[in-house]
Amino acid sequence: MSRELPELSPFELQCLNSLWRHGEASVRRVQADFPGGAGYSTFRKIFERLERKGAIERVRRAGRAWVYRPAVPSSGILRREIRRLVDGLFGGRGGALLAHLADMDALTLEDLREAEQALKSGPPAGSPSRRPGGAARPRRSRR
Repeated sequence: MSRELPELSPFELQCLNSLWRHGEASVRRVQADFPGGAGYSTFRKIFERLERKGAIERVRRAGRAWVYRPAVPSSGILRREIRRLVDGLFGGRGGALLAHLADMDALTLEDLREAEQALKSGPPAGSPSRRPGGAARPRRSRR
């Protein structure tokens, strides 16, 4: 799974997220995660696009249906999308995002403790904190 990360639409990301949760699944199984959503043919088209972009791959047939699995790691896609959110809406300031999450009651003290622990331990091995374009993200001094 060491390929370039494809550009995905919001709906493609939702479908891929469902596939990450399942590990492997058919189009109908992923469609079932969206009750009242789009029809089968729409999901089938999304899977065709995801496959063409290299985000998913066919694994085997189950009856007449293909079973798919993710071909890209969730960590890379999530990191890129979060970076876009922080840069685009918060001027690159993660603290501003945290403040908004707290205002929305979407962040607990336990969440903050986990974030603090992650900051203390640094980025996971093999995945340095990098900005798009390869430039290292500058560290801010803590007051």
